[in-house]
Order: sequence, then structure tokens, then C-alpha cells
Amino acid sequence: MSEMHSTALRFQERAQAAGLDVRPQELSESTRTAVEAADAVGCELGQIVKSVVLQDAGGELLLCLCAGDRRIDLARVGDGVAMARGREVKEQTGYAIGGIPPLGHDRLLHTVVDGSLRRFQTVWCAAGTPNAVFEVRLDDLLAAMPDADVRDIAARLD
Repeated sequence: MSEMHSTALRFQERAQAAGLDVRPQELSESTRTAVEAADAVGCELGQIVKSVVLQDAGGELLLCLCAGDRRIDLARVGDGVAMARGREVKEQTGYAIGGIPPLGHDRLLHTVVDGSLRRFQTVWCAAGTPNAVFEVRLDDLLAAMPDADVRDIAARLD
């Protein structure tokens, strides 16, 4: 068995420091998109947690966790919210787009969680790289993010 990628290992250590004991899995298939991830792990599309970094009107970054079968409605998140640029995302979180985990970033980000994720007991999240994922009970994930704002921020994909 090969050694875990250093970025996934860093995520695992940070998750454990937050009280979340998870074991990232590195897959040969890409998990960069929600569809790819659901296919790779064999779960429902909605169980994939998309980690999307946005920028508010004041220039602050915030993280939105959205079910894989939904899309974030920027107006529901807040006024003047827009997608953050890839370089800023990497600089602020320590992770590249396509592998951003729900916690364990280089700096603390305000996090908004799509309430539709409550449909699932377990969910799958990125673990720092486009090929690393982890499965977690949603309640355990939310407990590791006590300041997260859980509310309806997404619409169904059509």
C-alpha cells in the first residue's frame, strides 16, 4: 500500500485536532467533481459534499458545503457573494479547488452548510486532493464545526 499524499495526511491531522477521526481514502479515479466522486465511492450524488469557496461583498472568503445534487444559490448565501478565484482559494485554505475539505484549512473560514445534507446519515467529502475522500457521519462532521451556519442555501440541479 502506498503512503498517503502529504496534503491528505495534513488534512487528516487537522481533522483529528478538531475532534473528527476520519481515514482519507486515496482513489485511482478522480473525485474532483461530485459526479466523479459518487461514481468512485458508489454512493448517491447528494451524499457528496461539494466544498465551494465564495467571497463576500467585503472581500472575506467563506466556505459553503453543498450536497452534490444541488447548486448553491448565491442570493441565499448573502448579498454581493461571488465565486472566489482559484489562487485566492489555495492561498487562504491551503488546498486547491477539487480537493477542498470541509475543515482543516490554513485559516478559519466562516462556513455555511446546505441544510439539504441532513437527508443523509453519512456523507463523503474531499480530503485535500482531487483523489482523496473520506466518509463521515454528518452529525460528527457538524460537531467538528461548531460555528457552522446550517441553512437552506441550495437549489436542486435540473
